Amino acid sequence: MARVRKKAKNPGSILLSRQRGLRGDGPVVASRALSNTSSLSSKVGRTLIRNHHTLQKRLSQALSRNDTETANSIRAEIEANGGIERYQQASVCGQDNQRGGDSSRVLIDWFGEAIRSSPNKNVPNKKLRLLEVGALSPDNACSRSNLFSVTRIDLNSRDPSIEAQDFMDRPIPTADGERFDIISLSLVLNYVSLPAARGEMLERTTEFLRHTPLEGEEEQGSRVTELFPSLFLVLPAPCVTNSRYLDERRLEEMMGNLGYRLVRRKLSAKLIYQLWHHVCKAQSLGRQKEFSKKEEVNPGRTRNNFAIMFR
Repeated sequence: MARVRKKAKNPGSILLSRQRGLRGDGPVVASRALSNTSSLSSKVGRTLIRNHHTLQKRLSQALSRNDTETANSIRAEIEANGGIERYQQASVCGQDNQRGGDSSRVLIDWFGEAIRSSPNKNVPNKKLRLLEVGALSPDNACSRSNLFSVTRIDLNSRDPSIEAQDFMDRPIPTADGERFDIISLSLVLNYVSLPAARGEMLERTTEFLRHTPLEGEEEQGSRVTELFPSLFLVLPAPCVTNSRYLDERRLEEMMGNLGYRLVRRKLSAKLIYQLWHHVCKAQSLGRQKEFSKKEEVNPGRTRNNFAIMFR
């Protein structure tokens, strides 16, 4: 796909993504060969991911202050820890089926429930178009299901079937053939370091969803049609269960402002899985201003500071 020229972003709105966070003013560091993902224990992998996120947050703060010296020091620390390659290795290891880490299995389960509860119990005539943002592997449950036609993108592609692309730079579709029935943001939004950039990413998803009926489903009364177009959102559970600035009620209000309605939800010890059906256009700018600043909804000294804001 032809790349579009990237717009300059001011330091306060930089999306610290899985590749951009490793960039200085020079070229991207070349990828190193990865060791076998099975060599990482679950405990080591979790520690590596947590430390990487902490460093990315500190890097974001340094860049927002235009503190180049501190930013370069943090970049060096990220690279010393193995950089993006080691982080991705830990993420893929966490998705191993033996560890129960493939979040897309939840989506497949929800899809199966919808099919079984439909009068005809048939799948749509054509595969559903799925855009997987932050794809780490071409071998997850959605890819193996034969239900989806999957487009995979990630900033630091590990596989030829994953396009190296920033979702925020992907050209806005101009025709339904370029849009999708579902977008997957599985453990992607929490990687974005700034609250306003998270809101910007959520807003942008609405531009990529198509609202034409699924072929063959218009007259059949299928429950499947009630799920699409949609956004599959997966976050670490503490982002909404233990955040000072975000809980499930506030998230539902914010998503409703974008035209989303929550149709499926699952909460585990570590993750929260949500399927948001996009039912209408985003509401007015005046309504969005309600979410343009942090608002404490869950006070307490032990809370984290995860937040989402709309500009």
